[in-house]
Amino acid sequence: MIVQIIVCFIATLSFALLFGAPRSELIFCGLAGAIGWIVYLMLLDFDRGAPVPNVVATLALTVFSRAIASIRKNPVTVYLISGIFPLVPGAGIYYTSYHFIMNNTAQSSVYGMETIKVAGAIVLGIIFGFGLPQSWFNRLGRLRRS
Repeated sequence: MIVQIIVCFIATLSFALLFGAPRSELIFCGLAGAIGWIVYLMLLDFDRGAPVPNVVATLALTVFSRAIASIRKNPVTVYLISGIFPLVPGAGIYYTSYHFIMNNTAQSSVYGMETIKVAGAIVLGIIFGFGLPQSWFNRLGRLRRS
């Protein structure tokens, strides 16, 4: 688990670098991805499917991204887009396409539905995270100036 978290941190940091995040924010971008992955791994042990852990992990990632964006005076997307990278169901998209091309519609449907569930879960986590009042996060920015 520790190795996964370290690799996730490095992968997210690398994606943030590729994405063009400010160099001073790369560590926080990597931390955002690692936090999302930690929450995901912890909840994956308690649940059989991937959608519920993805909702909660994305919610935690969104709250962290909003908090650090308020403290560091940067857009939330710098941290959120980079941090969401490990949670995106890339393998599911690949296997859906693969089985579709191989004319295995049953397997394609199974992977496709799971991928849609995970993508929807990520969207819901972001929506829930942005549903929290901005004033909560503004307080963190004011604390930094004090």
